[in-house]
Amino acid sequence: MAVRHLDSAATAAREAQAAVLAADTGGAETAVSRLHDEVHAAEGLTGDPIWAAAESLPWAGRNLAALRDVTTILTDITDDAVTPVVHVAGRLDVKQFTPDGAGIDLQPLLEARPDVLSADASLKGGLSSAESIDRKGLIEPLADAVDQLVDVLGGASAQVDVVARAVDLAPGMLGADGPRDYLVLFQNNAELRATGGIPGAVALLRVEGGKISLVQQASSGDFPRADAPVLPLPVETQGLYGAITGQYIQDVNLTPQFPLSAQLAREMWKRQFGTEVDGVLSIDPVALSYLLTATGPVTLPTGDVLTSDNVVSILLSTAYSRYSDPTQQDDFFAGAAATVFSSISSGNLDASALLAGLARAGEERRLYLWSADDTEQSRIAETTLAGELPTSTAHQPKFGVYFNDGTASKMDYYLGTKISIGQAVCRQDGRPSWVVDVTLTNNAPADAATSLPEYVTGGGQLGTPAGDISTNVSIYAPSAGVFVAAAEDGAEVGLQTASDSGLSVTQYQKTLSPGQTSTMRVEFLGGDAVGSAETSIPGIESTPTVHGTETQSLKINCESRLS
Repeated sequence: MAVRHLDSAATAAREAQAAVLAADTGGAETAVSRLHDEVHAAEGLTGDPIWAAAESLPWAGRNLAALRDVTTILTDITDDAVTPVVHVAGRLDVKQFTPDGAGIDLQPLLEARPDVLSADASLKGGLSSAESIDRKGLIEPLADAVDQLVDVLGGASAQVDVVARAVDLAPGMLGADGPRDYLVLFQNNAELRATGGIPGAVALLRVEGGKISLVQQASSGDFPRADAPVLPLPVETQGLYGAITGQYIQDVNLTPQFPLSAQLAREMWKRQFGTEVDGVLSIDPVALSYLLTATGPVTLPTGDVLTSDNVVSILLSTAYSRYSDPTQQDDFFAGAAATVFSSISSGNLDASALLAGLARAGEERRLYLWSADDTEQSRIAETTLAGELPTSTAHQPKFGVYFNDGTASKMDYYLGTKISIGQAVCRQDGRPSWVVDVTLTNNAPADAATSLPEYVTGGGQLGTPAGDISTNVSIYAPSAGVFVAAAEDGAEVGLQTASDSGLSVTQYQKTLSPGQTSTMRVEFLGGDAVGSAETSIPGIESTPTVHGTETQSLKINCESRLS
């Protein structure tokens, strides 16, 4: 009887989810009401004294206790998570978050915050309880059901966690409690930096009561070289990327740790213009293309019409052919950013498409955010917006592969990148072998040295022949990872090794002429032994390039891992 009620509850939950996604408030509330009745009926059956006594029986008792635990978890989540979230969904309309002349109405977010935070806490607690259920000795259908519950709660908790962080942070960061100033870095992926690209244009945004205004714009040329790093650099950062990380605003994001980049940029802005900002935001032209799907085409003062399809090529390629003066290029870039911003601020857009574009930019790490408020920053941390180094778990090791331009040019518009990664257990002690392939391709035209502007090629002034692309690659392995060996295009080579914030780092530089491709294969030895069932493919985080990085799984040959 209990299982029948739980089966009916599962059907009601699916109906509630479908109704919420379809904005059918009445249907969602009806389904949730039935869900409530079914899980409470199951709880009543599994919580009576006879059931409790039966839990002491050999073998059967363990299964009865597990079913009671599942029922209790589902009841708590229905009452404390599902019901309030459905009520919040019924009150909110995505159009409420459309910017307009008066700003974004923050009141709906403030009203939703208690229910969303409660749901977030309930799901996290339910997930923890489900994970603690001992599957040993359970009958197969029940063990499978517990595993399924963990998977479902894990996915739901991750989704609600994102919403909870947003609802918790947005009102304050949008000026509900007073004005906020934010520095915006527009990263130019045509000249790569670890977090995306060189900050060619910057701007100061002010928000108050949900109203956003563009206060000031500047280019990288407005910031002089500092005689020494503007803030103390970690020894590891200076060793890997040099003191220039803290001396030039163009180089603050040589490190893949965006919180450090943000603090350096904040200090440089303060020294140059006297304003100490409350946070730093970063975005790139590809992310702008996603936002243009919401605004539609925008017309620049130059007469150019930017669309979601052409904004990347115009900003990162066409502009360099048209303007030979770097100052004019920076002005064009800044003007484009300001025009897109004005279009968004006007409120004449598709709010759903805007939120979808922002979400996609965040997932692809084309959008970063740092707050000077420690409490806010702790909520941003562990999200893709934070731009932190990859964090591995016991079951999911993660690597980071980051690219920095070594040409001092804009040739990375033509750089193709592909990363393949695999894991296998090849040793008797069970420690995993990790192999990472990084493939770089110079897709520039064969006559790039003469057909492209000197500002794009670099003109060979810094040692890289015109038309070639020089790339500095940093591979971050999990903290337990130990560099074993590397092979470039099949020939074994030695690479520079170091560490950064407890992670193993391997670095190398590669220069490619137009049409050339090269693959570096790097092998690492993992720390703890893993079972064959746990040899999942490690995760990868990487620099967001102009055209995106292709990622693939790699099958490892234990006999010859470098070939």
